[in-house]
Amino acid sequence: MKTRLLLVVSFILATSVLGQMSVTLTATASQVPVGTPVGITAQVTGVDPAGSAPAPQVWYRYRVHLIGQDYQTIRDFSPRTDLLWAPSIHEGTYEIEATALNLSTGETAAQTSVFQVTPLATRSPVITPTAHPLVFLYSAPDCGTGARMRVEYQAPSGDYQATPFKTCHSGLTTNFYIAGLQPNTSYHLRHNVDAGSRVREGPPMSFKTGTLPLQLAPYTVSNAPSGASQGVLLQSGLFEPAVATDLNGNVLWYYPSGDVSFLTRPVPGGTFLGIYEDSTKDVAHQVLREFDLAGYTVRETNAARVNQQLQAMNKRQISAFHHEAEKLPDGTILTLGAVEQILTDVQGSGPVDVIGDMIIALDKNLQVIWTWDAFDHLDPHRMALLGETCSPTTAGCPPVYLAPTANDWLHGNALQFTADGNILYSSRHQNWIVKIDYSNGAGTGNVLWRLGLGGDFTINSSDPYPWFSHQHDANFEAADVTLLDVFDNGNMRYASDPSAHSRGQVLKIDEQNRIATPVLNADLGAFSLAVGSAQRLADGNMHFDLGFINTAQGQFSQSVEVDGNGSIGYEIQAQTPFYRTFRMSSLYAQ
Repeated sequence: MKTRLLLVVSFILATSVLGQMSVTLTATASQVPVGTPVGITAQVTGVDPAGSAPAPQVWYRYRVHLIGQDYQTIRDFSPRTDLLWAPSIHEGTYEIEATALNLSTGETAAQTSVFQVTPLATRSPVITPTAHPLVFLYSAPDCGTGARMRVEYQAPSGDYQATPFKTCHSGLTTNFYIAGLQPNTSYHLRHNVDAGSRVREGPPMSFKTGTLPLQLAPYTVSNAPSGASQGVLLQSGLFEPAVATDLNGNVLWYYPSGDVSFLTRPVPGGTFLGIYEDSTKDVAHQVLREFDLAGYTVRETNAARVNQQLQAMNKRQISAFHHEAEKLPDGTILTLGAVEQILTDVQGSGPVDVIGDMIIALDKNLQVIWTWDAFDHLDPHRMALLGETCSPTTAGCPPVYLAPTANDWLHGNALQFTADGNILYSSRHQNWIVKIDYSNGAGTGNVLWRLGLGGDFTINSSDPYPWFSHQHDANFEAADVTLLDVFDNGNMRYASDPSAHSRGQVLKIDEQNRIATPVLNADLGAFSLAVGSAQRLADGNMHFDLGFINTAQGQFSQSVEVDGNGSIGYEIQAQTPFYRTFRMSSLYAQ
């Protein structure tokens, strides 16, 4: 087996000249096997005519396509000149395009270069290590037009996993990232091909994973899980990389780079969405990224590039992405942006810096196609209910640019694309879950309703404080769209009663009559001051994440499984906070 490492020989591929600017592309290779990363760098000349100072700023966009298919954006315009690209789908002739944009003049220059990607498998399958010690690339020869293939693999313990099926293409290999593997462990593997009338199996193969190269927080398990389904726990770290473990806390995967502050959501098929925030840098360095199991960027944009589009649409600007990014079935990404405004005599006497939210829909090439601005649809006179503020050093806040301190008015923390084509938006500091008219991208943005204390619904409950507060991860269930799952942090209850615990809630929502009825209101045994998640499991139980439990012994998180009576069964604790945790059947599932 040969590890697919970055080749170090540089090739100057091409130079383009348009007007005064010219672009030169340099790459570490012009021909690589499937899955081998290629380092590409763009260099521009002619942007600083004699006598001018300072030199204009230049941004770069990278796009790629398989010859005969449409271009796909990998990184939209940003200050970064370099790109690490890993062609992991199948072999062929690819074309990379780098476009330079002079921000001062608007002048552009582009250059394209052709790369040959060669197959790893010819007559028999091949299993190849990647640079990630827990991720391998499986390549199989042409499996026949009209058929589909997947890979099954098993550890000596008997744990079984399988990739999703991929469609076979005539004359091309089929390639899979194999992930969800323990370190220093041997696995048995084979593929199977579903040709419709029959299923045929590939040859049995074996491989061994590498050593975990980093130290991650330890785990303590209380009570065994109720079943083997959804046996992968994906955890979005706040102070360490995103990590996946089995239900006993054994590491199966981690994000190998430091260029994501936290993972927001897994995407079906084996990619993930993440956000990078850095309060010490400008908006061009606030990043939204989709990445694959090996850690390579699939597509990426930044807040400054989005602001160029927002300005052209006569919209307010954002300072950063924060808290949420979710991929819709049609490839659209919904994300939250922070909108910072100076309001006069609205949230205090005189001018006050206020942070609001913008929901942004980005198409497959990361172009803005729809927005919702809270300053246009919610009342900014209703301040954060516990008076929360942000500064450049406040944890959990986006960067603050306009004043030393800003009122954290809304603190949106979750979005969901609902079954009727609209958007569910959770505002932590308003204690509201808001439904917004998206209408599959054609909506007005009008608020359809507000759920929570002081909103548009009554609640059928004798509980002295039945409503959630400072909640996280509100989502309607897929199997029953009248059931709303929510993690109730309970900060309002805790403010008056320090013995209060966070709760796992399921509410039956009658939208027509504006009535909410609790189905589950489980005491989770501890108080999570921030973050968290809520999820219905395949067996009907609920998964909740108490993501930030602060004690005299330190900060930790706790993922629990709760039955229909509210009793806690499976419980795992990590000695580090997690933004969200997800119970999954594999790393390829959502």
